[in-house]
Amino acid sequence: MFGLLNVNKPPGPTSRDVVNRVQWLLRQSGSKAKVGHAGTLDPIASGVLVLCLGPATRLIERVQQMEKRYVGTFRLGCTSPSDDIELEPTEIADAPIPLLAAIEAALPPFTGQIEQVPPAYSAVKIGGKKSYERVRRGEQVELKPRPVQIYGLEVVRYEYPELQLAIRCGSGTYIRSLGRDLAQSLGTGAVMSELVRTAIGPFALADGMPGKSIEPEMLQQHLRSPLEALPCHPRREITDIEEELLRRGMPIDGAIDGEEAAAVDQHGALVALLQPKQGQLWPSRVFVAG
Repeated sequence: MFGLLNVNKPPGPTSRDVVNRVQWLLRQSGSKAKVGHAGTLDPIASGVLVLCLGPATRLIERVQQMEKRYVGTFRLGCTSPSDDIELEPTEIADAPIPLLAAIEAALPPFTGQIEQVPPAYSAVKIGGKKSYERVRRGEQVELKPRPVQIYGLEVVRYEYPELQLAIRCGSGTYIRSLGRDLAQSLGTGAVMSELVRTAIGPFALADGMPGKSIEPEMLQQHLRSPLEALPCHPRREITDIEEELLRRGMPIDGAIDGEEAAAVDQHGALVALLQPKQGQLWPSRVFVAG
């Protein structure tokens, strides 16, 4: 098993639960392929969860770097320690009711590169321990703001107290924090009540494998080429001799456009990533066992 799975994760299970299910099915079939996911979805969230199987686990970082699309639903006029409904929200007394025009006027400062403080109930590590683990033990945590990229932000629907936003963003963005900070700029609070990830790069929700009940035959049916994790990489078709050299960590002759290319065999299968160095092409990662 060498490829990617686009899973439509339902609300409830964690991302690790989905990985464990696929891993168990592979073990039952006799496969020892590794499985990893390219971007966590919280238990209350649903939508696109990309799994990387076998050697494709070495491409997880490439998928994580792709643009992500979400539809987030927020309840205005309340707050919670987790910034979502995982913990019981507290209503804000006499909370203002923002007009739609005010909400839309508040969006531009939250686009582009912004500074964002992750939720206290998050997997961000402090001193080697996850923030939510420290908070649940009663510790006070103070997370530092960090830069995230918001490519697009618009109102989908607004019927107070419910606000629904469409978000296009980069890696590391916390949608809970985005709703919290937007509400604070309007003089109120918000908790995220629902989140759907509709796409990661070329992996769209409409093409996702149902994640409620993953069965063995579904894995092969929905397995996608690892090259889909490298949509902008030029392709370099290699010969059998060149493939053998790359397997051994040796360079091959030639040139490429750009800093990196995908080496594919004569059947179009990914073999390695190539980088130019000293007039030759060297393998930076090899995906075929030697």
